[in-house]
Amino acid sequence: MWKMISGIFLGWTLGSNDSANIFGTGVAANVIRYRTAIWLITVFVILGALAEGDKCFDSLGGLASLTPLEAFWVAMSAAITMFGLTYLALPCSTSQAIVGAILGASLIAGMPDFHKLYKIVLCWVLTPVSSVLIGMILYHFIGIIMMRSDIGPRGRSFFVFAGLIVAGCFGAYALGSNNVANVTGVYVGSGLLTPFEGALVGSLSIAIGVLTYSRKVMKTVGKKITYLDEYAAFIAELAAAITVEIFTQVGVPVSTSQAIVGGVVGVGLVKGARTISHRTLVGIGVGWISTPLLAGTLSLTMLSITRQ
Repeated sequence: MWKMISGIFLGWTLGSNDSANIFGTGVAANVIRYRTAIWLITVFVILGALAEGDKCFDSLGGLASLTPLEAFWVAMSAAITMFGLTYLALPCSTSQAIVGAILGASLIAGMPDFHKLYKIVLCWVLTPVSSVLIGMILYHFIGIIMMRSDIGPRGRSFFVFAGLIVAGCFGAYALGSNNVANVTGVYVGSGLLTPFEGALVGSLSIAIGVLTYSRKVMKTVGKKITYLDEYAAFIAELAAAITVEIFTQVGVPVSTSQAIVGGVVGVGLVKGARTISHRTLVGIGVGWISTPLLAGTLSLTMLSITRQ
């Protein structure tokens, strides 16, 4: 079972990086305390993984035929890549890291299933686009409902607060259901773990990352892309959660980082494009592009060395 160490490490990096995508906007808007946020994320990540995590295992586990030892090095390559980008406080994609690592390994272990790869890449492209559109639609639609209601300023404030909490919990659930496959999918595919064991081990390792090392990236997502008031933070979180859950039903693990950044950008576009920090977006974009390249190179190098 020592081969699981790299998967646990990868889960820890996912939790420490992607938890910012759940409540980062709410924490930055001072709607919810950081400590409260990480405990809510922990609970709902585990629930999501155990309830629906098996839906995305086939996409990654069947992408390439790997032995348990090859799965160990693939997960380690993705984990090292994620750890480096998390240390730099850049929200990055665990999905892109693990797929990049699988592709790097497949150059030695065997060709990947390109049919599944095309589907995954298409979903990567659609993730931020979908989140931008959903964010813009929700901003206007829910805003109109609130304007026409008779609940008053206090009622509206409570509605936004409650909505942000619900959206964050939903986002954490979607993170668990969608992204646990990124952590242990290669182990399920290699036969080392059953789907239930993969969901349990993956979700617990994600939870540890959330609880121990998630504060840094929350600042990047919540404050540096664009200023978010309470309502905008709620809409961005809800748009990201809906987007990720949609792709869970499709059976493809996608980037929660791309989903929340898309939601934040969608809100920013409604408020005015000048409010968006283009410099921060460029930095995030560099992280997204470099993630699969770095993970793939590391995976190829590690497998080449260990096979000699």
